[in-house]
Formats: sequence, structure tokens, C-alpha cells
Amino acid sequence: MPKPEETDIETEFDAQDYAAEGADAPPTDMTEAEIEALRAERDELRDRFMRALADAENSRKRAERDRREAENYGGSKLARDMLPVYDNLSRALEVIAEDQREANKALIEGVELTQRELLNVFSRHGIVRVVPEIGDRFDPLIHQAMFEAPVPDTKAGDIIQVMTVGFMLHDRLLRPAQVGVSSTPAG
Repeated sequence: MPKPEETDIETEFDAQDYAAEGADAPPTDMTEAEIEALRAERDELRDRFMRALADAENSRKRAERDRREAENYGGSKLARDMLPVYDNLSRALEVIAEDQREANKALIEGVELTQRELLNVFSRHGIVRVVPEIGDRFDPLIHQAMFEAPVPDTKAGDIIQVMTVGFMLHDRLLRPAQVGVSSTPAG
């Protein structure tokens, strides 16, 4: 229940404020120059407000873009560090002679399963292999030429050997595929 004294004081204060400001009478004593100055100030404040609003929106968009990039590409250094593991597993599987396959079947299956699991983990995180084929055209955006040699029955710029596969992280190149490229064939 409000105390009558507080209500009377608030009412009295409000009445005094309105009387002091001349709220009942319109401000007729302002000159045209003062009105124009107020309009200019209003326009300047509106402009500053709109710029601040645009800056806030740009900051929000930038933060969202940075968050997405951190989510998609934040692990790129770790991913790059894991690529030699894939390379070593691939090399280990490539050098196994056919006669050793039967004798070391369980070991070889374990290495193959490990490599497959590594590729599954890569896939879950947006990492895909760039596997060029012999005869494909050299693309400097995803391939790295390790050597150039004239090879009969090829065109200049054809891939003639694949040394290592490349990897992409979403739409960014983690590592280019290392390839040998045909130069103009010897005539």
C-alpha cells in the first residue's frame, strides 16, 4: 500500500517539472536558425546511429564467419601433421611382396584396417583425398609437379606418375598431390 506522503511528493514534483519546462505552452521563442541547428544535430545523430547499427551487424557477421572458419579449418594443422601417418601406412602396404601376404595376413589386415579408420576419421572432419590418375591433366591448384620428363604418346602437361596423393580440407588444399608431368615429347 503506497504511503500518501510519497504519492503527493511525486505529483508535486511532476507538476513543478512541467511548469518549469513550459510543457503547456508550445516553444514559440525558437528562431529558425535554432530549429535548423536542431534538425542538423538530429540528422547527424541519426547518421551516427545508423553507422553504429551497421558496424554492429558487420561485427556479428564477421564473428559468425570466424566461428564457421574455426569450426571447419581449426584442425588443419593437426590434419596436416596426420598426413605422414597415412603416407607411411600406404608405403607399408605397397612394399609387401605377394609371398609375404599369406604369411603375415593378420598383420597386413591390421595395417589396412588402421589406414581405413584413419580415412574414415579424415572423412568425418571434411578431409578428402586428391587422387590423380596417370593421364590426367596437371592442375597447379591441386597438384605439385615434382619433375618433368618427355614421354612418348603423351601431351605436355599430362600426369605420368603419382608419388603421393593430396588432401583437401573442405574447400582448402591441405597438401597438393605430388606428381610427375610430361613435357613436350621428344620428336
